[in-house]
Amino acid sequence: MAGLCGWFAVNAASPGDALEAQGAALTGLPGARESRCTNRLGGCLVRGGWTAQEGDVIAAIAGHPQWRKPALAECARERDPAQALLEAWRQQGSGLFEQITGDFALVIVDAGQGHLVAGTDRLGQTPLHFARLNGGVAFGTSAGSVIAHPAVATEVTREGLYHYCFFHMLPAPVSLFAGLEKLPAAHCLTHNGDRAEVNAYWRPVFAEDGSAAPAALEQELRERVQTAVDRRADGPRTGAFLSGGLDSSTVASMLASIQPGADSFSIGFNAPGYDEMEYARIAAQHFGTQAHEYYVTPEDVVDAVPRIAASYDEPFGNSSALPAYFCARMAKDAGMTRLLAGDGGDELFAGNARYAKQGVFEHWGRIPAPLRRNLLDPLFTRLPRALPVVGKARSYVEQARIPLPDRLETYNYLYRLSQESMFTPDFLAGLDREAPWELMRRIYTQPEDASTLNRMMYLDWQQTLADNDLRKVTGMCQLAGVDVTFPLLDDDLVEFSCRVPSALKLKKGRLRHFYKEAFTGFLPEAIIDKKKHGFGLPFGVWMQEHAPLQELAYDSLLRLKGRDFLRDDFIDELIRLHREEHAAYYGELVWVLMMLDLWLESHPAAR
Repeated sequence: MAGLCGWFAVNAASPGDALEAQGAALTGLPGARESRCTNRLGGCLVRGGWTAQEGDVIAAIAGHPQWRKPALAECARERDPAQALLEAWRQQGSGLFEQITGDFALVIVDAGQGHLVAGTDRLGQTPLHFARLNGGVAFGTSAGSVIAHPAVATEVTREGLYHYCFFHMLPAPVSLFAGLEKLPAAHCLTHNGDRAEVNAYWRPVFAEDGSAAPAALEQELRERVQTAVDRRADGPRTGAFLSGGLDSSTVASMLASIQPGADSFSIGFNAPGYDEMEYARIAAQHFGTQAHEYYVTPEDVVDAVPRIAASYDEPFGNSSALPAYFCARMAKDAGMTRLLAGDGGDELFAGNARYAKQGVFEHWGRIPAPLRRNLLDPLFTRLPRALPVVGKARSYVEQARIPLPDRLETYNYLYRLSQESMFTPDFLAGLDREAPWELMRRIYTQPEDASTLNRMMYLDWQQTLADNDLRKVTGMCQLAGVDVTFPLLDDDLVEFSCRVPSALKLKKGRLRHFYKEAFTGFLPEAIIDKKKHGFGLPFGVWMQEHAPLQELAYDSLLRLKGRDFLRDDFIDELIRLHREEHAAYYGELVWVLMMLDLWLESHPAAR
């Protein structure tokens, strides 16, 4: 996927060498085209993606944009998406976001008026980074393209490191670098000559339609998913990820319905509890896809991890990036130019186990407050933890008393472990430890008149999807050299999901109830009925037995001792806990810190 970057300033000189340095970050990307504009008001440069210029106005766009108005769609087909963007700007100005759908990052620079508008799509599928400069902004679809500008501060911040340790990635608008910000999903950046502002241009309206017949909604869902896949299929060199879960099976099957014998790509692990290849084979056989399989080995991890860590613009700690990479590389080797991914279904239609778990905890809040406060709280919180039944009762009450969304993070390492024993005193001094929590709370409360379930899913749209899962898949596909799109994040499908009643999405604790009912008889029963598995990597388990993998990980941890933010004795204790306690649980934290070290080692300017 081609990216874009640029710089805009009012009352500035010609772009010159500074902009050339920034633009060089995109050298070699496919589809790169360059436009420049310099006039009496200042300078600007836009490079990459599709670009178009008319007078003092430059339009640039990257991703897979689509248009609601037929005339704009025709313009994009006959000319290119940047020309359609220019036309939308002429017609509606900043209101152009009402006309564009799909995944995109866009920039409009009106040098004559000293005005800039930039934005990213509703689910943040195509990222947009920016830096506030004196009298202007630098922007780009990659962090590297923005920090390449000589005026952007690249100092690594304590806040960035802390957010990474909390989330295992950097959630918008947070960055690792002092001078860099990220545009959240469905937000736009404007600069009017005086200052830069960031605002939401769209928020979901969860208007649950309780009057609609479930059967009618199920039929609409099937039709909308098929339309979304149709929009993104790009001929015989389009394949599909196929894990054997609900979403990838649906997308692969829909692709096969319009492209018989479509290629599907699946990853397995020779590790108990981690392998889903059985279900991928069931789906491939059922829908007649041309199945491609690969089993990841510990040797693969040792070989690929440094390259994967280095490929991201900022530290990224999701261990399932590795199987995603090998799946994308297999597709590239098979001649694919595009992959369809199934990400998004869990966050649209209630497929994550935490949604059901939090529903159980919500019952506690329905008990009258005086009864909870005066009788039940004192009673249950004094129960002994050691006794199995009463210990569970005490644990339930202790968790139920924590309000959402904070309760979602009670598994977090920074919640469970003592931060004083984890970080050095100098690192913690003056650090706002509430910042990650406040960020989640702010996002969670943004939707109006939304159910608890829909608020949790909206939080996941902004963080679990936009900043984690989508970055994982797009990053690994870019590394492998193949394009990727996400049919289940189609704008029309997202809006449809907002109409489906929460009670149908998650019914009596059954995850994805509505979705499963809609695809019963279409998907194989084994896939409908299977327990949710995920795409995890058996890193912690493998590391116990595979010496080269253990050496790679432990060397990274020991190097972190010299970076003055983690305590030396904490690193030693983490190694002991992984060896002697719970290998899978603590192995995940080892992975997160290893990826941070490998990223820092590969980005010496960020040290």
